[in-house]
Amino acid sequence: MRRSDTTSPVWFITGANTGFGAALAHQALLSGARVVATARNAEQIVLDAEPGKVLTTHLDVTDNDAVGDAVALAINRFGRIDVVVNNAGHGLVGALEELSEEQIDEVLAVNLLGAMRVTRAVLPTMRAQRSGTIVQMSSVGGVVGNPGHSIYATSKFALEGMSEALAGEVAPLGIRVLIVEPGPFRTEFAGRSMTFADAIADYANTPAGSLRARFRDQDGVQPNDPARAATIIVQAVGDGSAPLRLPLGPEAISRIRTKLSDQLSELDRWEPIGADTRY
Repeated sequence: MRRSDTTSPVWFITGANTGFGAALAHQALLSGARVVATARNAEQIVLDAEPGKVLTTHLDVTDNDAVGDAVALAINRFGRIDVVVNNAGHGLVGALEELSEEQIDEVLAVNLLGAMRVTRAVLPTMRAQRSGTIVQMSSVGGVVGNPGHSIYATSKFALEGMSEALAGEVAPLGIRVLIVEPGPFRTEFAGRSMTFADAIADYANTPAGSLRARFRDQDGVQPNDPARAATIIVQAVGDGSAPLRLPLGPEAISRIRTKLSDQLSELDRWEPIGADTRY
């Protein structure tokens, strides 16, 4: 049963004009929620909803004032924020040496600092409510660092570390954190949302170099459906037993399991040496 417009949960979603953000806005509406859909290009947001169920607004997550204004607008319209989804972000392909300072700053400004900025802006409201869920859209790249994707991995590893600590900070206040780790999905991530650094010839035949071709070739033909991912995320938000981390897609689950298994085996193998630190 749908709740009334005055009691239904309010979702605040960044990057809601495309990809996971658009899919989540649509699925949240189907679940009966009200949605604040934000994007740098808010005019591109297309949602079919009942009157009073959707607020669309411009938001550049790198602009601290814009973040504060968007959160204030959402609260003024709906009175609360129950779920925030930090989805805005983009990728950058290139070996660490190939990246420009500006490219590095742009990725970290959106993927990490933007998510942190939005999270901090909604926390006072969630604290006052003693409830809320913060959904951090990470990636399999937030667990497994791909050669050629070093700064993207930096942004997502840092996002996961911040979010893991945050989860412990806000749990006593009734606030939950959900870190989502998708593998390859048919979004625009490998196309419009991807930037490529200028190549250095010495990396051409290395794993970092081959990542360029893989990303260009997979755009639009990834095996997983973002609409299905959105359904699972909405389900997890409503499930009090949902985990801190939610990998999505068989590829992500397989790669994360392999990484963690290898890491545990390495820990076991080196434990006798690493633990021998006492006098």
